[in-house]
Amino acid sequence: MASERASEQIFFGVSALLFAASAAVTIVWCASMSAMGEMPMPGGWTMSMAWMRMPGQTWPGAAASFLGMWVVMMVAMMLPSLVPMLWRYRQAVGRTGETRLGRLTALVGVGYFFVWTVFGMAAFPLGVALAAVEMQLPALARAVPIAVGVVVLIAGALQFTAWKARHLACCREAPGRGRTLPADAATAWRHGLRLGLHCSYCCAGLTAILLVIGVMDLRAMAVVTAAITVERLVPAGERVARAIGAVVVGAGLFLIVRAAGLG
Repeated sequence: MASERASEQIFFGVSALLFAASAAVTIVWCASMSAMGEMPMPGGWTMSMAWMRMPGQTWPGAAASFLGMWVVMMVAMMLPSLVPMLWRYRQAVGRTGETRLGRLTALVGVGYFFVWTVFGMAAFPLGVALAAVEMQLPALARAVPIAVGVVVLIAGALQFTAWKARHLACCREAPGRGRTLPADAATAWRHGLRLGLHCSYCCAGLTAILLVIGVMDLRAMAVVTAAITVERLVPAGERVARAIGAVVVGAGLFLIVRAAGLG
């Protein structure tokens, strides 16, 4: 019992330190991006500098910088909801040494965030391409505020779908009650990838909101992180997800009405 209690304390202590470090780096990074300002665009909105090259920076350098920022941000945002999943993994693994269990848990985490890294690698060129088109076509840029509202509206509607409920259930219950997992690296890696895929699907709508509202906006990050964490951890998560969806749908409608000049 004493060894199990010590193992639990180490696990949650390391998780808390990792969260604190990633959150601190994210805050500093966001502050430095905010200091650079944003680019005013036709339609009365501003474009984040996250999709731009800094003076003297190459595009590979800009991509690497964005990806590093993205990974640290994802650790800060997703760790609160990932920790319970990692804890359930540790409980599902058969008896093994504490050092080996720590390594396997870390490997699950690496697999999980690898999926989010791939997502970031896809998001950056897409964001850069959209930013370039918006700068070249003022008419398109003027439509962006309404498009943002539509994205938020769709993201809210996604919260009500069976697809969302299925992936949310996988995130809340994995690896499953009464199930044991082999204590080997290949299983840990596959388990991390599977968790990452379910999580990225489950969070697709909320992540899209973050991307269109402001990928380096601390307030948007905090709200999205809270929504993801609450729907994962509280009882009756599916009902909570729908309640979040109702709020998001209302926000999307508000943004559309405001952008159309009807409000």
